[in-house]
Amino acid sequence: MKIYSIILVILIAAIVTSCEGNSHAKLKAGKGDSLMFAAGEVQNYKRVLELADSLEAEGDITSQNANRWRGVAYYHQKQMRSAEVYYKKVVESDIKSESDELNYYKSARRLATLLLKKGDYNDALHIAMDALWKLKENDRESDTDAAMLMNTIGCCQLNLGRIKQAANNFERSYNAFMKLSANDSVGRLMLMSFESIISTTDEYINAQRYEDALPWIERADRLVDKFYMAQSTSDAVRDSITDDARAQVWLLKAIILQNNGQPKEAAKAYQEGINTRYGKTGQGRLYANDYLMAAHRYTEAANHFSDLDQLMQENDIKLTLDNIKQFLLPKFHANVGAQRRDSAIAIGTKICNALDSAIIRAKKDDAAELATIYDTQQQEAEIARQQADLTKQRLIGTALALVLIVTFFTVYTYHRRKAQHHLAVAHSKLQAAYDQLEETTAAKERIESELRIARDIQMSMVPNIFPDCPGLDIYASMTPAKEVGGDLYGYLLLDKELYFCVGDVSGKGVPASLFMAQATRLFRTLATQHMMPAEIATRMNNALTEDNEQGMFVTMFIGLVYLDSGKLVFCNAGHNPPVLIAKKSETTDGSRNAEFIDVQSNAPIGLFPDIDYEGEQIDNIKGTPLFVYSDGLNEAENKSQEQFGDDQIINVLRFTPFENAKQVIEKMNELVEKHRNGAAPNDDLTMLCLSVKDPILN
Repeated sequence: MKIYSIILVILIAAIVTSCEGNSHAKLKAGKGDSLMFAAGEVQNYKRVLELADSLEAEGDITSQNANRWRGVAYYHQKQMRSAEVYYKKVVESDIKSESDELNYYKSARRLATLLLKKGDYNDALHIAMDALWKLKENDRESDTDAAMLMNTIGCCQLNLGRIKQAANNFERSYNAFMKLSANDSVGRLMLMSFESIISTTDEYINAQRYEDALPWIERADRLVDKFYMAQSTSDAVRDSITDDARAQVWLLKAIILQNNGQPKEAAKAYQEGINTRYGKTGQGRLYANDYLMAAHRYTEAANHFSDLDQLMQENDIKLTLDNIKQFLLPKFHANVGAQRRDSAIAIGTKICNALDSAIIRAKKDDAAELATIYDTQQQEAEIARQQADLTKQRLIGTALALVLIVTFFTVYTYHRRKAQHHLAVAHSKLQAAYDQLEETTAAKERIESELRIARDIQMSMVPNIFPDCPGLDIYASMTPAKEVGGDLYGYLLLDKELYFCVGDVSGKGVPASLFMAQATRLFRTLATQHMMPAEIATRMNNALTEDNEQGMFVTMFIGLVYLDSGKLVFCNAGHNPPVLIAKKSETTDGSRNAEFIDVQSNAPIGLFPDIDYEGEQIDNIKGTPLFVYSDGLNEAENKSQEQFGDDQIINVLRFTPFENAKQVIEKMNELVEKHRNGAAPNDDLTMLCLSVKDPILN
């Protein structure tokens, strides 16, 4: 009886299906979209996913439409990897109807934005340009989708260094939005235009092209005025929206003007923004901190960050890796800049404690999202199977029942095995990808750990405790440009003889650090034998040129000071000449004499074998501090690649009141950091300062 019942059901289904026309299918699709719109309106994205699965299985919506809704649901649930998967399915599928075309444009726009946000500029550009070309072919270049795609294309080109093309597409996007919003009495299109302009401004700010950003923020300002005048909603709604928008415009303008060398105008713009309703809220105060940090107003920024914990708690913001970078690190830097030592230590401790949990949470989130993608693939396979069943049922209704049943089960078995095989292959690939991800993450963490250990070992090889010897004042510092570096310094106090050195190994990174370790060990070994600096240089050269296949070398200044007499014996092996500084003012403007020592030209150590190095001496340096440094000081560059320079070194030493050696080093470090103005160090930086005075107490 069961067999006959199945046949009867199949025949009825086939007859009913054959009687239904395309208009009914369209009606069901419209109803399906309405259901999912309703679920999306109340942010029930789990329900959206359930509806997409069930409606696709029942044939009420197409696979392309279902995949777009899945992309929307995952996007709003912050599962960006899953959203990317489904938007890509829509973009890569064939367009067979107007509905498919609409799904394609919406999905391509969202997919390009996702790829842009994660830094995949080439793929984002390719997808956005293809979609824009299709819109143009269909005479839809004036759509909002086209305007948004032009903006995305501009953002990608700007990040890829194509400045002129980016500017052209930003202008096209702006003109399209202005045309669309010309008769917009509701204000929705004006707000979309405003968001697009702010997006363009942010991209120019991120690219540090502040002059290019300024005209765009002025356009945003004018658009806010236009929105305020055209709005037909209630005064409260209009005032709230325009107040928030004005605050955003003023605060972005402050950042642009500050970085554009207009600090007074920037301060005025900041004050305008902070005086708005939004600017006085905790969220507005945090938004203003980008300007305060750029203007080095660290105390105010630190005060604003006091609202951070409450806002994170109110909005249930977890301490993920992104949130630690976005919120806690700026808060730490603000408190460091404000010299709030205890607060900075507390925040630093909180960051350290949160990092492990954040890394574990990130791994779990990645694994959960991969599992979701895998589960959804299984659901799609099940939907495909159900749709195949419906197709077979229609075919069965037109033929003999027995033949159709046999055919149905044969095809069903075949597809089931094939689907199981595909699922097994997909599972194997997914597992392999996940295993590779774990291995890559572990390898990266291991390398970073080993580099931290190498840095600690290297830093332990240079002395950080300086002798408490009457009549002697010495201090030094070393700052590697990478995790490990090639600079070195050292000293050895043998009774009333002080050996010291500063060196700079060719190159940076691990090879330079290993060569540095050899040089440091040789210097200490030879100095303990009371050799003269020139002989130390000669013997180090003989040792380091042997089997030196990589051709590495080190420039060094090696000195010996007799503390009783103040006599300085030294050998300069290709290193920057040190500076002698008069401790007392010798001029009416309060400056002191400071000049480079005229040193003998010797080759760097380790470059050429069998060289006899020549030494020199100064009879007495008592009361005249000596400043030795590596070329990481004079060649320190800012973002415009302008160097700190020899003249600035001399000026700093002439006009900085000499209190002690440590104060000189710290002052020079502070001024170098200010000169860099946020640029990454381009070389290791090492400095040593020493001063000998009478009397030497026994």
